[in-house]
Formats: sequence, structure tokens, C-alpha cells
Amino acid sequence: MYNKNDFYISTDKSKMDIETIHQYLSEKSYWAKGIPKEIVEKSVANSFCFGVFYQDKQVGFAKVITDFTTIAYLGDVFILDEFRGLGLSKSLMENIMNHPELQGLRRWILLTADAHELYKKFSWNNIKDPARWMEVHTKNPYQ
Repeated sequence: MYNKNDFYISTDKSKMDIETIHQYLSEKSYWAKGIPKEIVEKSVANSFCFGVFYQDKQVGFAKVITDFTTIAYLGDVFILDEFRGLGLSKSLMENIMNHPELQGLRRWILLTADAHELYKKFSWNNIKDPARWMEVHTKNPYQ
């Protein structure tokens, strides 16, 4: 995994700082405002998680929901504000996209309102045939 200048990325769930993850998602994210801590805990427990750390302080996070064979959903990607601009989101994405457990998947999916340019650097594209996609979406379920 990535390790540079006291920054490193780990998939070790025991290192994930639920308090930091919950605080960011519930207070600062646009997609999970108000999310209860118990839901964050459960989502971390049931996902393949990537933590970005400065020394041993968590400064970023992403989770992949996957069957490890055909499909993966990338979500809850963030770098704390005070650590942005250091290339950490690019390093995080490189680690995720190159992780040995996530190779050979037929499809990756994600939702983003503002990070299209980051994901395009890693071969992500807009959905070519949106008419094939369906969803059940509960807007603001935590508020």
C-alpha cells in the first residue's frame, strides 16, 4: 500500500477511525448528512475499506461494496479539508483501482456531484446508456 512522507493507506479495518468517518459523513458530506453513527459502523463492517492516514491519524476514507468477482460500488470517498491538495485523493484512487482483490471486475459504479475529473483520470466515464439503469432512491434518509 501507499506509504510516503508519514502518509499511508491501509485496508485494515481495525485502523478505521469511526469517529472521524462519522463526523465527516454526517457533518461535511453532501451525500450522507445526518447519517447515524450506527449506520456508519455497519457500513464499514460490511465493506472493503481504504483509510488514508497521516502518521496514525485518519485523514481520508473510501469504501468499496463488492462481491470481489463481478461488480464494485465505490462510495463515501473523502479527504479531510486540511489535507486536500497533497495528491492524497489520487493516491487513494490508485490504491483502490490497483488493489489485487479488485482486478478483473466486469463493472465499477459510483455517484458523484463534483469529482468527475478525479475519476476520469482512472478510466471512469459517464454511463453510456442511462436508460438501462434503474434505482430506488430515498432522498435525505438521515434528516
